[in-house]
Amino acid sequence: LARGSQRVHKHAMGVWQVLGRSLAPVVDMVFPPRCPLCGAGLAAQDGLCAACWNDLVIPGEPACASCQRPIVTDMGTDTTICAPCMTSPPRHDGIAAATLYNDASRRLVLSLKHGGKIALAPMMARLMAARLPADVGADWLIVPVPLHRWRLWRRGYNQSALLAREIGRIRIGAIGVDTLKRHKATPSLGG
Repeated sequence: LARGSQRVHKHAMGVWQVLGRSLAPVVDMVFPPRCPLCGAGLAAQDGLCAACWNDLVIPGEPACASCQRPIVTDMGTDTTICAPCMTSPPRHDGIAAATLYNDASRRLVLSLKHGGKIALAPMMARLMAARLPADVGADWLIVPVPLHRWRLWRRGYNQSALLAREIGRIRIGAIGVDTLKRHKATPSLGG
């Protein structure tokens, strides 16, 4: 039953994608494509202008194997760890950073998280999926960070769940949107 419902779901998603592509010219005429950061005109609805793309800083190599922070080293091996991670080792197996956190990436994150611009999720998920290790795929479980029910009610969506769904489409991983539950309403981390 589960495999059959997955096939039906994939077929329905395919129908919606075809319909979306066929209606794109009409949507573009009514809502001309604009860069979500600066408002400049674009050729399509799913990206940034060249100047704003240039403002994003994609981590390069060599980078810390644990936090993706750029480092200067002559070794260039996968086991290179930055000084902050050596001093205070993080409690995770590693991070795949889509971009370094700067003004442009901050505005993208805040536009998705608090600005209601959920249409940014596919583009941001593509940035994230491109930085994931090559072995991420069908045997992985993608679990978004849950929101407390009151915050979810106020915001109307969980931005992490939107990103997880898009990454699951790109990398064909299983998605566990309701795998974790937040019981405690913790304070916002903004600022």
